[in-house]
Amino acid sequence: MTEPILPRLRPEIAALAPYRQGKQAGPDAFKLSSNENPFEPLPSVLEALQGTTPINRYPDATATRLRERLAARHGVAVDEVHVASGSVAILYQLVQAAASAGDEVVYAWRSFEAYPGLVLVAGATGVEVPLIESDDLAQTGRHDLGAMADAITDRTRAVIVCTPNNPTGPIVTSAEFAAFVERVPSDVLIILDEAYAEFVTDDRAVDGLGERVFDAHPNVVVLRTFSKAYGLAGLRVGYAIGHAKVLDAARSTGIPLSVTSAAEIAAIASLDAEAELLERVNVLVGRRASLVDGLRAHGWAVPESQSNFVWLPTGDRTDEVARVFRDADIIVRPFSGDGIRISVGEHESVEKVLQVARSVVAPLQSQGRESR
Repeated sequence: MTEPILPRLRPEIAALAPYRQGKQAGPDAFKLSSNENPFEPLPSVLEALQGTTPINRYPDATATRLRERLAARHGVAVDEVHVASGSVAILYQLVQAAASAGDEVVYAWRSFEAYPGLVLVAGATGVEVPLIESDDLAQTGRHDLGAMADAITDRTRAVIVCTPNNPTGPIVTSAEFAAFVERVPSDVLIILDEAYAEFVTDDRAVDGLGERVFDAHPNVVVLRTFSKAYGLAGLRVGYAIGHAKVLDAARSTGIPLSVTSAAEIAAIASLDAEAELLERVNVLVGRRASLVDGLRAHGWAVPESQSNFVWLPTGDRTDEVARVFRDADIIVRPFSGDGIRISVGEHESVEKVLQVARSVVAPLQSQGRESR
């Protein structure tokens, strides 16, 4: 059969692999590949969803009610809040607004896997700065903010800082971020990606909203999401807080009407039920501690996770180890050549993860490939 003649596409886009979601799980498997909240939605959130706008009507294009709630909560103007279909959508919008051909965007690597693609789609060049690797588990897997500041040139238009870092888990401290911001030119956009902030228990961590870093530094935008701690991943809603003119640029590049009425209503209901939701977060933080302690006891060099996942540095054995987990009905997220991210899931999953991890760590070490 003769191949059809297709439209000419940008070669870098044609070569770009699509975003790969965490593998879905069968009915008897634990899905620990996507950092989802394992708890079902609260009854009050489900009740609120019954009152959504009829689906034959368009939603409010700017999610005004949710923006008003968030503005009041954080003591900012409504125009200093932007809502979109997940914080990753806002990342795309901000990079599109700030960078194009000939420009650079700096980020740590390995970090959130969407970063390279969104930079390439904008036509810009990604500058990947390696994470810190250390035998000290308190340091390994962390952002090297000094090296990231050194990587900034006159072509740099944006820098992305992910804390806690996805997929390794460590935080950026408040002191580190403050020193970093002072080194970044004021005309370079700094995106502080705090998708997992609610899981942080380390009081040294930067808190972009609590510290109001955007007041002293208008080039900083803070991102949060309702997908993780609030358990609304399937409804897709996230938000940003920063200078109104910077967020106007993001709004200009966004797809109109992308936040549904259901997402807005569920987010507002979740804010109303926040105390109850954060009790669930505390449960997950406890499970995280059990996973980290158990994995380290079995010989794994697990970084200091402050998120709802843990990181196994499996290196060139990553795909092999992921298959062992899969065969045990545990769906994890492998990053070939680097490691495996395992979400904190149901209570029953913790011991099963530890059993499988124990079964594979000894062979890794005996073959001369340390589990770090």
